[in-house]
Amino acid sequence: MVAGSRLRQEDFPPRIVEHPSDLIVSKGEPATLNCKAEGRPTPTIEWYKGGERVETDKDDPRSHRMLLPSGSLFFLRIVHGRKSRPDEGVYVCVARNYLGEAVSHNASLEVAISHIQDNPKDFHNYTRKTSSFTYNSLDIHD
Repeated sequence: MVAGSRLRQEDFPPRIVEHPSDLIVSKGEPATLNCKAEGRPTPTIEWYKGGERVETDKDDPRSHRMLLPSGSLFFLRIVHGRKSRPDEGVYVCVARNYLGEAVSHNASLEVAISHIQDNPKDFHNYTRKTSSFTYNSLDIHD
């Protein structure tokens, strides 16, 4: 080996090493869809929902969605209304470099409140079931 020379690592195409998982989140709460990729050169990450590119703070500083340095998609708060549900849907992350691209598994983001809004009686039943389960699972010693 010649003095001063360095071993050069070969470039390689991206591959997803952490895929996003399905999430059920309450309206107005923060959420994170994880995605991590490796490749040389380091791949760029973009997110897509229903085939459309997701706008993040990189596109619009006022966006409630942030692309984190790791490649994960962070929602400052989940936006969900009666007529507009911009955050609910199926997401994928795509990692790219000049050698190619890798696409993550699908991950669905659902807003929990939407099911409760449709039928308030379900919320009461859900609360009652959750409460009884919580009490039944407590380990109480006299």
